[in-house]
Amino acid sequence: MERTSLLKAGFMLWMAAHVLPLVSGCNRSLYERTIHDLCLANFRLDLGGLDPGLWCSWPDTMRIYEDLTNCTHQVAHRVGCFWPNQMVDRFFMQIHRSYFHNCALTGRLIHDPPPSILAPFIAVPVLVTLLMTALMVWRSKRTEGVL
Repeated sequence: MERTSLLKAGFMLWMAAHVLPLVSGCNRSLYERTIHDLCLANFRLDLGGLDPGLWCSWPDTMRIYEDLTNCTHQVAHRVGCFWPNQMVDRFFMQIHRSYFHNCALTGRLIHDPPPSILAPFIAVPVLVTLLMTALMVWRSKRTEGVL
């Protein structure tokens, strides 16, 4: 009798171990393991087929990066995790540190326009302000003819 109840208890624990993560939500360890084993492996394979000189070229890496993003999203959906989440954020930070750390940020940073464009946008309002001030002072000194 004890053996039967022990088997039932063991079976119930085994079932709970496999069903509980699905019912209770995200299986974090499975998610992290799968995105590293599956998504990262596919990313490395795809990126390995590309010349390293083109890794910083968005048109050349866009499809590979989108595939990686979609993989992390599909895995999250399958294991019951929300997406995006902190795990996937850390995963992508690791990807960027490992593969895209040498990519220049030129063209993406906001910067001031060249002086030839910026100067008129500064000079014209300053001159108009000075002209209007001078006109108001001149007009205030000439009171004749004003009602």
